[in-house]
Amino acid sequence: MVLSHNGRAPDREPHEQADQPCHLSAAHRMIEGVRVVTLRGEIDRDVQDRLRQALLGDGESVPARIVADLREVTFLDSSGVNVFITAHLKTTRAQGRVRIAGAPHAVRRVLEMTGVDTFITCHPTVEQAVTA
Repeated sequence: MVLSHNGRAPDREPHEQADQPCHLSAAHRMIEGVRVVTLRGEIDRDVQDRLRQALLGDGESVPARIVADLREVTFLDSSGVNVFITAHLKTTRAQGRVRIAGAPHAVRRVLEMTGVDTFITCHPTVEQAVTA
């Protein structure tokens, strides 16, 4: 039996996982002029482009205010951290900001260890992040 990095048996055979590299889902909505991006799953190298698109959109203009809802994110690596830094830099240049909401303990720990929480404010809830 093959175990995934979380110690559980995978839902698919290993060759099927290679065909399905995207283990992150993202949905966005607007709340009071803020782009709220709800993320679910694992954020790693395989999904960094999907994360970047979810946060910054497809167009040439960058959303002025972004809240990343991480309540259902189970893993975050340095690739994801770099995407959040890029989003922060782009929104700051556009006189905007990025906020993080609801990061679980393990994800919050990565944000703290890398220092991201010193320039991207982390809030317990989406509501607090939107109004901050």
